[in-house]
Amino acid sequence: MQRTITSLLAVLLSTTAAAQVSAPPPGPDPVEESETTEDRNTRDVAASETAGAQSPSGAAGTTLGDNESEPEWDVNNPPGAMIQQVPIRVDEGTWMDLDVSPDGSTIAFALLGDIYTMPIAGGTPTRIAEGLAWEVQPRFSPDGTRIAFTSDRGGGDNIWLMNTDGSDMRALTDEDFRLLNQPTWSPDGQFIAAKKHFTTGRSLGTGEVWLYHVSGGSGVALVERPNEDHQKELGEPIYAPDGSGIYYTRNITPGAIFEYAQDSNQDLFNIERYDLETDEVTTAVSGYGGAVRPTPSPDGRMIAFVRREAAQSRLFVKDLATGEERKIYDDLDKDVQETWAVTGVYPNMAWTPDNRSIVFWAGGKIRRVDADGSNAAVIPFVVDDTRGIASAPHPVIAVDEAQVEVTMPRFAEVSPDGRTVVFESLGKLYTMPASGGAMRRLTRGDDGMELFPSWSRDGSRIVYVRWTDAGLGELRIIGADGRNAAAVTSQPGHFARPRFSPDGETIVFEKGEGGDLTAPKYSENPGVYRINAAGGEPVLVNRDMERPHFGAADDRIFMSGSRDGSKILVSTDLGGHDERVHATGELVTGFMVSPSGRFVAFTENYDAYAMPLMPGGQAITISADAKSLPIVEVSGSGADYVHWASGGEQLNWSVGPTLYSAPLNALFASAPPADGEDRTAFEP
Repeated sequence: MQRTITSLLAVLLSTTAAAQVSAPPPGPDPVEESETTEDRNTRDVAASETAGAQSPSGAAGTTLGDNESEPEWDVNNPPGAMIQQVPIRVDEGTWMDLDVSPDGSTIAFALLGDIYTMPIAGGTPTRIAEGLAWEVQPRFSPDGTRIAFTSDRGGGDNIWLMNTDGSDMRALTDEDFRLLNQPTWSPDGQFIAAKKHFTTGRSLGTGEVWLYHVSGGSGVALVERPNEDHQKELGEPIYAPDGSGIYYTRNITPGAIFEYAQDSNQDLFNIERYDLETDEVTTAVSGYGGAVRPTPSPDGRMIAFVRREAAQSRLFVKDLATGEERKIYDDLDKDVQETWAVTGVYPNMAWTPDNRSIVFWAGGKIRRVDADGSNAAVIPFVVDDTRGIASAPHPVIAVDEAQVEVTMPRFAEVSPDGRTVVFESLGKLYTMPASGGAMRRLTRGDDGMELFPSWSRDGSRIVYVRWTDAGLGELRIIGADGRNAAAVTSQPGHFARPRFSPDGETIVFEKGEGGDLTAPKYSENPGVYRINAAGGEPVLVNRDMERPHFGAADDRIFMSGSRDGSKILVSTDLGGHDERVHATGELVTGFMVSPSGRFVAFTENYDAYAMPLMPGGQAITISADAKSLPIVEVSGSGADYVHWASGGEQLNWSVGPTLYSAPLNALFASAPPADGEDRTAFEP
């Protein structure tokens, strides 16, 4: 038994050799492999360079992590990067997280991924965390000696600790996938809660509130997502001043699926409170415009938060005893309730320790306002230092290459005698020996696209579609030697998949509709048509079917279509009458009847299968695992452009630039196995 594999393009030989598994030992596999380039002479190919017959790419070769001597990646000093220090002098910033020290004397804030401290009255900040790492969300410890913050200096966002002067930086968490942000200290300084982000299959996701001891550990989940598919945001955790609970924000809209551009003037986000003793969750703040960035006062009597009014975010304070809510500042920057708020819906803010004022960022400035809305003021600062900038890559890319190697030929079809293959590449038709050899341009001229080539049964002619944007499509015939090209159709159209009748006198084809990317003209009356190969008027055969072709007879046209949720194979006479349904399959995507009319190939889940075709009009239900007739899977990892050659004695298909062939006698035996015979099934 034999199985032939031919490379249609030279690039396959130069790019796949290192990624193939070793050649399998000889056995009853009905496939023999050969690879040849289409634009070079035939050459012998070592076993390690073969196409691998559907073996998974990357089964051998170098993979990430193989080289144990590679140095660990340093975010602040990436290998090979040229870092240039660029001076900056700014008195405002964007999306600045901040905190106030427990004694009320110092502000810590983040600016452009670095962390600074400065007196609460303002002035010249001192940078305490710097480098290429992105470091934000500083939070003072209750004793004022340390700062917790979010940093990616370890490769991904985790919670880190440092002294207030920036010394003794240590990673508290070590997540490499479920990354963390928004740390908050317990009042006794023993624990840090943070938001851990969980993605879903959509890449969007939600958060959970996790608790970590300052000495380490993998953490304990406190507030968990309702299920693994949940995509509604949860985050911004902050301890209650007495340590009895943790406030956080949650998107409370119905359903599990994240939606962009939700109405932020509705009750979109709530502030909830998790009780550490009872596990009870209660709503602390809700209402139209949502409630985000919970910030309880040091005495626990009030909570500041951000709410949307129309298009404007505003700062509110709620008295937790009376429930009274008061707006104290009108001109915040817009929060991000409508979008994806992985690191928070609004930047961190803080109270002064005397419970009188709130310090926050808005309009590029650090500001403070009293809890009753009075005495709003800017806390001035000027940052005069540098930022490290990596040099941008500037690869030289030639716009116009004199010659390119193409990796995706299309419409490959083997001639009836099995000796030649025709295919399209970059819009032009080529032929080459099916056993390997030099490729040859079939047609002439540079204008137009040449598509859907198909052989006549005697192998002397090829029919194809020529397309130009100005003239649309036309059916053309050309000799196998590239001579005697002629148009078949006289009226333009949107044509596809032409096929000769066995006697070569008739051509069947699809006529489609334009629009979108193609001109809408000549789109009336789509369907399957037939036309005399010498030219003439096309005749409509069927309005609802596709992929027309012939079996053994000149007077029956096979077509595919959809009916009752399944793909069907039908045949009609040349006028579209006397319909017979031959096969139906719920997951089938296409059919191709052999030239002998005795077998049919079909595709399902991207692979190709072959089976006997019932004579007459008996319809059977088929699938990859159907048992009523023998069904053989011929491809192992995808199949395109499935077709027959050699009078139906050979089945061919393509995967990228590689052509595969399998003889019919390797697929179906002439008799069942004899008693005791262990017959090896065909293996793709």
